[in-house]
Order: sequence, then structure tokens, then C-alpha cells
Amino acid sequence: MKLRLRAGISGAALPRSCQRAQVDMHQSTTTEATRCPIDPYLIMPDRCSFIDQQTVKLQEAPEQVPVGELPRNMLATLDRYLANSTRSVPGTRVTIVGVYSIFQGRASRGSSGGGAAVRSAYIRAIGIEVDGDSSGRAPKRSFTEAEEAAMLRLARQPDIYEKFARSVAPSIYGYDDIKRAATCLLFGGSRKQLADGMRLRGDVNVLLLGDPGTAKSQLLKFIERVAPIGVYTSGKGSSAAGLTASVVRDAASREFYLEGGAMVLADGGVVCIDEFDKMREEDRVAIHEAMEQQTISIAKAGITTVLNSRTSVMAAANPVFGRYDDMKSPGENVDFQSTILSRFDLIFIVKDEHSHDKDMSLARHVIRVHSGGSSASLSASEQAAGELDMSTMKTFISYVRSRCAPRLSPEAADKLANHFVSIRSAVRAHEADSHTRSTIPITIRQLEAIIRISESLAKIRLAPFAGPEHVEEALRLFQVSTLSAVQSGQMIDGVMRDNVLEEVERVEREIRRRVPVGSRIPSQLLSNDLIGRRNFSKTAVEKALQVMLRRQELRHINQRRVVERMF
Repeated sequence: MKLRLRAGISGAALPRSCQRAQVDMHQSTTTEATRCPIDPYLIMPDRCSFIDQQTVKLQEAPEQVPVGELPRNMLATLDRYLANSTRSVPGTRVTIVGVYSIFQGRASRGSSGGGAAVRSAYIRAIGIEVDGDSSGRAPKRSFTEAEEAAMLRLARQPDIYEKFARSVAPSIYGYDDIKRAATCLLFGGSRKQLADGMRLRGDVNVLLLGDPGTAKSQLLKFIERVAPIGVYTSGKGSSAAGLTASVVRDAASREFYLEGGAMVLADGGVVCIDEFDKMREEDRVAIHEAMEQQTISIAKAGITTVLNSRTSVMAAANPVFGRYDDMKSPGENVDFQSTILSRFDLIFIVKDEHSHDKDMSLARHVIRVHSGGSSASLSASEQAAGELDMSTMKTFISYVRSRCAPRLSPEAADKLANHFVSIRSAVRAHEADSHTRSTIPITIRQLEAIIRISESLAKIRLAPFAGPEHVEEALRLFQVSTLSAVQSGQMIDGVMRDNVLEEVERVEREIRRRVPVGSRIPSQLLSNDLIGRRNFSKTAVEKALQVMLRRQELRHINQRRVVERMF
């Protein structure tokens, strides 16, 4: 006897107590229907037909979820050739064609059984297509002829690199090199697969380390919005499972399944992690593999698999003491291990430096933005800079990432090799002079970082090869970011840090003795007394005052002419 089962399955059964054919409950009389007892049939497995079937949970893309709402999800059933394929890997962005259906869910353990009339919706998949190429370079989308022509014209502009960098977070004043680095991060380098199967990542990782109130979070928010695939998360609210992947048990079936985290959902895009220093150390260690190998290995609850996390990481963090202290070495300012720092291609130290001219320009820019509500209120000279709107930037990024994968030219490779050797020699000399080893290492990973940045610069122009000019700009960015971070605190106005540090501490003790808590003294009088009568160097006095002002132990009043001791 054939059983009428749900679509895609057929079964055979034998009546337990009689030889009657299966009763159609809709067409039979009431008397015929009531003759059969509960569970009248015995299933015959050897006569049944079985097919592969898989249940997956679909979730909204992170960038499409409105602020303040949870992402919606729906179950889908895949059968036959659709089941257990690469198209159903967690984190994959897919388009499904199917039949919208309902089913009666099983009651979970410990519940009262649920309502008999309650039904849940699901999709019976007929076809499934992956949104994006297998390399994960860009989300899959088609471009019209007009769009392609516009993108080609944009790439041929000689100043496209500078124009795109100026368009990154235009409401944020300054930070030109950081915006150039963000541009390289958005386009990325070229992924490579070697003959032995090893894959080399092409995504660029950037770390912003600096003082509070320097617009780091605003920059991360902009990058998350302009990237074709972007996920924003905060370090304090992120766990290792939330960033990578978690194993969850279904309440009804009691089976385990995988749920992808932020780095899996952002496969082929950008993950922005704010408050990176607030993460627990064990959570930061969990993303080591995701940042370098760009995979996430799972071995939990009998599930052993590897997920793709081909993402760029842009992180922002604060120093240990809240503000960056120039009198301390990078290792004393940063509470990160070398293993995580070496995975960042560019590390920028963002300082809130006090300058009258810079502060005035910054104040005018912020007031102008607030007055107009957007960058539309910029002056005519600033509008002439030629900013790109966000939709054009997003389309250009998707087009370039899907069309171009440049490689280093022989001339660029020779130039890069020579410069990297000189960089390593300079870092070794600094470490020998300071008798300390830098927390930010300069290894082969940094050589690969410069290669990726060079390729991203060539990719912006849709060039097939990265030339010497691209390598030169990549070396400059590396010099103003990671190398400057390595050398910070080593030299103070040409004098070795260790020689000045002891004198600065003596100046601080003298200032505390000379200026009691709550008292005031003219700034010029204090400096002249320390330099003229106490014979301290001008460098040590300026650094001591700067450090005490940053700690808010001292403060300026009366238009910076008087210093007051706070504690």
C-alpha cells in the first residue's frame, strides 16, 4: 500500500489489523473513517523510497536589517542534489526559488505540546544559486552597459585614487593617510592559490590605535556602510562564537547545527570591530585563523568542518592608559600580543595633537557640517575636490573587485625586495640602540602586506600589473603607519628615549614640589625657573608638562598663560 506523504517522499505501509485499502479521510463516510484505530499502519522500510534531504535556516543579510531590529529567518528544505552541497555552507549568500509551505512543528522538550492548529512556514527549495563568485572577491551582480562605461571612465581618471580617498568619510576632517589606507582596504589585493593548494589572502587589515574622540568609530561606521558587504560589531559585546561560528542545538529535534558569526556572514566583505581593546584575550585569539588563513575551523558536538571568512578587518582600539603616551614605548601603550598585531597590514597611531591652526580648521569644519547637516554646505573650493557619492563608490568597489586581480611586475618586485631588506635593517638597528624588542614585529607578513597594498592601488585603476609607482605609495603608507608605530617612543627630539625619561621624571617631581595641589603659577615663569635655575633641558621640561597636562594633573587657564595643579 502506498502512503501519501509530503512532497518528495514516498513510503509503503501494511495495515495492522485488516486488509482494507488506505481510507481517504476526505472522501470516505464517517463510519469507514472511524473503523480504523489509532496508528493503523505498519511502515515497511524495505519498500520505502529515501532521498537526501537537508533543512537550512535562511537569515537576512546584515546590511539589510533595520537598526534596532533582529534579523528575520526562515527554514528551507533542500532535497536530492541540492542537499549537502557547497551552496548550503553557513555564511553563503544565496538566492532560493521554492514553494512557500507550512508544517506543524514538533513540540520542544519541556513544553506543553503547543497548539494543534499552529503551523510554521518554510520554503521547499526547487533551485538555489550562490550570490558571488567562488573566490569570495565580491558579491555577484550584473552591470549594465552604461554602468560599465561609467566605471571604466572613472578608473581612467588620473586622480581616481586621491578622489576616492577624499570621498571616504568626508564629514571627518583630516586623516588623509588613514583614508587612503581605508581605500586600499575596500578594494583589497589579489587572492592567490599556489600549486600545492595553499591560499594566500588578498584582503587588507587595518588597525587604528589612538586617543578617544578622534573619530575612529565614525570612520568604521562609514566603511561598514560603503562596503558591498559590511558587518559592524563592538569588542565588548562580541564573543569568540559571535565573531566566528557557534554550534546550536535545535529545541525540537535536539540536533546540532552551525550558526555563522560576524566574520562568516561578512565573507567577501569587511568586518569593522570597534573597541578592539575591550575584547577578552581568548576572544581575540579566536580570530587569529580568520585574519590570516581566512578560514574558521569548527570541531564541536560531533561537527567538524571549515568555514570561509575571506574578509578584511578594520579595528579601532584605545591605548592602555586611555590616551597615547609619547614617553612610553609601543609595548607599554598597547595591550596586544605580537601574534595579533602582525596580522594587521597597517597600524595607525591616532593622536589628539593640540595645535592652534589645526584646532581652528577642525572647529570650522565641524561647525560647517553641523550647520548644513551634511557635506552639501561645503564651500565652492571644497566642492571642487570632486567627492563621489556613496552609491557610486559601492558600485565601483563591486565592479573593480569582480573584474581585476593584478600581480606585481618584475620591476616592482625588485624595488620592493630592496626596500624591505633596508626596512628590516633599520628596525634591527632601532632595537639594538634601545635594548628592547618592539611589540609590533616586522616579519614576512609585513612584506606580504606591502604587496597587497600595491595590488589594491593597481586595482583601483584596473591595471593588470602593479608597477614601481604603486610599490612606492604602498611603502609610504607603510612608513607613516606601522613603521612610525614601531619607532614611536624610541627617539624624542633626536635624543634616545631612555636618556630623556629619567630627566622627565625628575622634572615632574620638581613641578609637584613647586606647585601644590590647587595652586597656580604662570607657565612662562615655571618653564624659565626649571630651565634656568634647575638646569633641566628644554626638551625634558616640555615633555613633562605635556605628559602632566594629558593626565589632567595640570591644566591651562587664562588663555594658556597660567598653569593650575589639579591633583
